[in-house]
Amino acid sequence: MNKISENIKVIAFDADDTLWVNETYFRDAEHQFAKLLAKYETENKIDQEIFKTEVKNLKLYGYGVKGFILSMVECALELSNYQVNQKTIEAILNIGKQMLDEPIELLDGVEEVLQSLEGKYKLIVATKGDLLDQERKLEKSNLLSYFHHIEVMSDKKEKDYLKLIKHLDIHPSELLMIGNSLKSDVLPLIEIGASAIHVPFHTTWIHEEVTEEEKSQSDYKTVNNIKDILNF
Repeated sequence: MNKISENIKVIAFDADDTLWVNETYFRDAEHQFAKLLAKYETENKIDQEIFKTEVKNLKLYGYGVKGFILSMVECALELSNYQVNQKTIEAILNIGKQMLDEPIELLDGVEEVLQSLEGKYKLIVATKGDLLDQERKLEKSNLLSYFHHIEVMSDKKEKDYLKLIKHLDIHPSELLMIGNSLKSDVLPLIEIGASAIHVPFHTTWIHEEVTEEEKSQSDYKTVNNIKDILNF
Protein backbone atom coordinates (compact mmCIF):
# COMPACT_ATOMS: atom_id res chain seq x y z
CA MET A 1 0.00 0.00 0.00
CA ASN A 2 1.29 3.45 -0.88
CA LYS A 3 1.79 5.73 2.08
CA ILE A 4 -0.52 8.73 2.14
CA SER A 5 1.68 11.82 2.23
CA GLU A 6 1.75 13.73 5.52
CA ASN A 7 1.97 16.98 3.53
CA ILE A 8 -1.56 16.91 2.11
CA LYS A 9 -3.00 20.39 1.60
CA VAL A 10 -5.62 19.71 -1.07
CA ILE A 11 -8.09 16.81 -1.24
CA ALA A 12 -9.72 16.36 -4.65
CA PHE A 13 -12.91 14.36 -5.08
CA ASP A 14 -14.14 12.81 -8.27
CA ALA A 15 -17.86 13.53 -8.73
CA ASP A 16 -19.74 10.81 -10.64
CA ASP A 17 -19.97 7.53 -8.69
CA THR A 18 -17.76 8.97 -5.95
CA LEU A 19 -20.03 11.69 -4.57
CA TRP A 20 -23.28 10.56 -6.23
CA VAL A 21 -24.81 7.82 -8.39
CA ASN A 22 -24.15 8.19 -12.12
CA GLU A 23 -23.13 5.06 -14.04
CA THR A 24 -26.36 3.28 -13.08
CA TYR A 25 -28.29 5.80 -15.21
CA PHE A 26 -26.10 5.01 -18.23
CA ARG A 27 -26.77 1.28 -17.83
CA ASP A 28 -30.52 1.95 -17.62
CA ALA A 29 -30.32 4.18 -20.72
CA GLU A 30 -28.47 1.49 -22.66
CA HIS A 31 -31.20 -1.00 -21.78
CA GLN A 32 -33.91 1.40 -23.00
CA PHE A 33 -31.90 2.04 -26.17
CA ALA A 34 -31.58 -1.69 -26.85
CA LYS A 35 -35.35 -2.12 -26.49
CA LEU A 36 -35.95 0.64 -29.04
CA LEU A 37 -33.70 -1.15 -31.56
CA ALA A 38 -34.71 -4.72 -30.69
CA LYS A 39 -36.01 -5.44 -34.20
CA TYR A 40 -32.58 -4.71 -35.70
CA GLU A 41 -30.15 -6.50 -33.35
CA THR A 42 -29.77 -8.40 -30.08
CA GLU A 43 -29.22 -6.42 -26.87
CA ASN A 44 -25.70 -7.82 -26.52
CA LYS A 45 -24.75 -6.68 -30.04
CA ILE A 46 -26.35 -3.27 -29.50
CA ASP A 47 -24.39 -2.84 -26.23
CA GLN A 48 -21.15 -3.67 -28.04
CA GLU A 49 -21.88 -1.23 -30.85
CA ILE A 50 -22.89 1.69 -28.63
CA PHE A 51 -19.68 1.21 -26.63
CA LYS A 52 -17.55 1.21 -29.78
CA THR A 53 -19.33 4.33 -31.05
CA GLU A 54 -18.90 6.14 -27.71
CA VAL A 55 -15.17 5.42 -27.54
CA LYS A 56 -14.67 6.43 -31.19
CA ASN A 57 -16.43 9.74 -30.48
CA LEU A 58 -14.64 10.62 -27.22
CA LYS A 59 -12.09 12.72 -29.07
CA LEU A 60 -14.93 14.73 -30.64
CA TYR A 61 -17.52 14.99 -27.87
CA GLY A 62 -15.58 14.23 -24.70
CA TYR A 63 -17.25 12.57 -21.71
CA GLY A 64 -20.83 13.04 -20.53
CA VAL A 65 -24.48 12.57 -21.37
CA LYS A 66 -24.59 14.83 -24.43
CA GLY A 67 -21.86 12.90 -26.22
CA PHE A 68 -23.65 9.68 -25.22
CA ILE A 69 -26.91 10.94 -26.81
CA LEU A 70 -25.16 11.77 -30.08
CA SER A 71 -23.47 8.37 -30.06
CA MET A 72 -26.83 6.64 -29.52
CA VAL A 73 -28.35 8.48 -32.51
CA GLU A 74 -25.36 7.60 -34.71
CA CYS A 75 -25.47 3.99 -33.55
CA ALA A 76 -29.22 3.74 -34.22
CA LEU A 77 -28.76 4.98 -37.78
CA GLU A 78 -25.97 2.50 -38.48
CA LEU A 79 -27.61 -0.54 -36.82
CA SER A 80 -30.87 0.08 -38.72
CA ASN A 81 -29.07 0.66 -42.01
CA TYR A 82 -30.53 4.20 -41.85
CA GLN A 83 -34.11 2.88 -41.67
CA VAL A 84 -34.81 4.02 -38.09
CA ASN A 85 -37.87 6.29 -37.92
CA GLN A 86 -38.20 9.78 -36.53
CA LYS A 87 -40.20 8.63 -33.49
CA THR A 88 -37.32 6.36 -32.45
CA ILE A 89 -34.83 9.21 -32.80
CA GLU A 90 -37.14 11.37 -30.66
CA ALA A 91 -37.32 8.57 -28.06
CA ILE A 92 -33.49 8.40 -27.97
CA LEU A 93 -33.29 12.16 -27.40
CA ASN A 94 -35.81 11.82 -24.59
CA ILE A 95 -33.68 9.11 -22.94
CA GLY A 96 -30.85 11.64 -22.83
CA LYS A 97 -33.04 14.44 -21.49
CA GLN A 98 -34.28 12.11 -18.77
CA MET A 99 -30.68 11.33 -17.81
CA LEU A 100 -29.88 15.03 -17.55
CA ASP A 101 -32.90 15.54 -15.31
CA GLU A 102 -32.25 12.63 -12.91
CA PRO A 103 -32.26 13.53 -9.20
CA ILE A 104 -28.95 13.55 -7.38
CA GLU A 105 -28.55 10.53 -5.09
CA LEU A 106 -25.61 11.12 -2.76
CA LEU A 107 -23.59 8.04 -1.90
CA ASP A 108 -23.46 6.87 1.71
CA GLY A 109 -21.13 8.88 3.92
CA VAL A 110 -20.29 11.65 1.45
CA GLU A 111 -21.66 14.61 3.41
CA GLU A 112 -20.28 13.24 6.69
CA VAL A 113 -16.79 13.07 5.15
CA LEU A 114 -16.99 16.58 3.69
CA GLN A 115 -18.18 17.99 7.03
CA SER A 116 -15.28 16.28 8.80
CA LEU A 117 -12.61 17.52 6.37
CA GLU A 118 -13.95 21.04 5.84
CA GLY A 119 -11.61 23.64 7.26
CA LYS A 120 -8.75 21.17 7.68
CA TYR A 121 -7.88 20.90 3.98
CA LYS A 122 -8.70 22.73 0.78
CA LEU A 123 -11.42 20.57 -0.79
CA ILE A 124 -11.96 20.56 -4.55
CA VAL A 125 -13.90 18.60 -7.15
CA ALA A 126 -11.83 17.19 -10.02
CA THR A 127 -14.17 15.54 -12.49
CA LYS A 128 -14.54 15.02 -16.20
CA GLY A 129 -17.63 15.36 -18.34
CA ASP A 130 -19.84 18.09 -19.73
CA LEU A 131 -19.34 21.42 -17.93
CA LEU A 132 -23.01 22.47 -17.86
CA ASP A 133 -24.19 19.04 -16.70
CA GLN A 134 -21.58 18.78 -13.93
CA GLU A 135 -22.33 22.32 -12.73
CA ARG A 136 -26.04 21.44 -12.65
CA LYS A 137 -25.40 18.25 -10.67
CA LEU A 138 -23.19 20.05 -8.16
CA GLU A 139 -25.90 22.69 -7.67
CA LYS A 140 -28.58 20.02 -7.15
CA SER A 141 -26.32 18.06 -4.76
CA ASN A 142 -26.22 20.92 -2.20
CA LEU A 143 -22.50 20.18 -1.73
CA LEU A 144 -21.08 23.26 -3.44
CA SER A 145 -20.41 25.11 -0.19
CA TYR A 146 -17.83 22.49 0.86
CA PHE A 147 -15.59 23.05 -2.16
CA HIS A 148 -13.01 25.74 -2.74
CA HIS A 149 -12.60 24.95 -6.43
CA ILE A 150 -14.41 22.95 -9.16
CA GLU A 151 -12.32 21.57 -12.01
CA VAL A 152 -14.19 19.95 -14.93
CA MET A 153 -11.43 18.25 -16.92
CA SER A 154 -11.57 17.11 -20.54
CA ASP A 155 -9.63 14.01 -19.47
CA LYS A 156 -7.83 12.62 -16.45
CA LYS A 157 -4.38 11.61 -17.61
CA GLU A 158 -1.07 12.46 -15.94
CA LYS A 159 -0.66 15.67 -17.96
CA ASP A 160 -4.14 16.82 -16.95
CA TYR A 161 -3.36 16.36 -13.25
CA LEU A 162 -0.01 18.11 -13.61
CA LYS A 163 -1.85 21.06 -15.14
CA LEU A 164 -4.28 21.06 -12.20
CA ILE A 165 -1.43 20.91 -9.68
CA LYS A 166 0.26 23.85 -11.38
CA HIS A 167 -3.01 25.79 -11.25
CA LEU A 168 -3.37 25.02 -7.54
CA ASP A 169 0.27 26.07 -6.99
CA ILE A 170 1.10 22.98 -4.93
CA HIS A 171 3.58 20.11 -5.08
CA PRO A 172 2.22 16.70 -6.21
CA SER A 173 2.85 15.30 -2.71
CA GLU A 174 0.40 17.87 -1.33
CA LEU A 175 -2.54 16.46 -3.33
CA LEU A 176 -4.77 13.54 -2.36
CA MET A 177 -7.31 12.30 -4.92
CA ILE A 178 -10.42 10.31 -3.95
CA GLY A 179 -12.28 8.46 -6.69
CA ASN A 180 -13.98 5.32 -7.95
CA SER A 181 -11.97 4.82 -11.16
CA LEU A 182 -8.51 3.25 -10.98
CA LYS A 183 -7.83 4.39 -14.54
CA SER A 184 -8.83 8.02 -14.04
CA ASP A 185 -8.66 8.79 -10.32
CA VAL A 186 -5.85 6.65 -8.92
CA LEU A 187 -3.13 5.34 -11.22
CA PRO A 188 -2.27 8.69 -12.90
CA LEU A 189 -1.89 10.30 -9.44
CA ILE A 190 0.48 7.60 -8.19
CA GLU A 191 2.57 8.06 -11.33
CA ILE A 192 3.11 11.78 -10.72
CA GLY A 193 3.91 11.42 -7.02
CA ALA A 194 0.54 12.39 -5.55
CA SER A 195 -1.59 10.28 -3.21
CA ALA A 196 -4.84 8.54 -4.12
CA ILE A 197 -7.52 6.43 -2.46
CA HIS A 198 -9.76 4.14 -4.46
CA VAL A 199 -13.45 3.97 -3.44
CA PRO A 200 -14.99 1.38 -5.81
CA PHE A 201 -18.54 1.76 -7.14
CA HIS A 202 -20.54 -1.37 -7.94
CA THR A 203 -20.83 -0.45 -11.63
CA THR A 204 -17.87 0.59 -13.80
CA TRP A 205 -17.94 1.67 -17.44
CA ILE A 206 -15.86 -0.77 -19.51
CA HIS A 207 -13.69 2.11 -20.74
CA GLU A 208 -12.61 2.81 -17.15
CA GLU A 209 -11.52 -0.76 -16.38
CA VAL A 210 -7.83 -1.65 -16.05
CA THR A 211 -5.95 -4.93 -16.37
CA GLU A 212 -4.74 -7.01 -13.44
CA GLU A 213 -1.19 -6.17 -14.51
CA GLU A 214 -1.90 -2.43 -14.30
CA LYS A 215 -3.42 -2.92 -10.85
CA SER A 216 -0.39 -4.85 -9.60
CA GLN A 217 2.12 -2.27 -10.85
CA SER A 218 0.89 0.48 -8.52
CA ASP A 219 0.44 0.62 -4.77
CA TYR A 220 -2.74 2.36 -3.70
CA LYS A 221 -5.26 2.21 -0.89
CA THR A 222 -8.79 0.90 -1.43
CA VAL A 223 -11.67 1.49 0.97
CA ASN A 224 -15.18 0.03 0.83
CA ASN A 225 -16.95 3.21 1.89
CA ILE A 226 -15.87 6.83 1.50
CA LYS A 227 -16.17 7.26 5.30
CA ASP A 228 -13.19 4.92 5.67
CA ILE A 229 -10.84 7.56 4.23
CA LEU A 230 -11.15 9.39 7.57
CA ASN A 231 -9.04 6.59 9.08
CA PHE A 232 -6.05 7.93 7.17
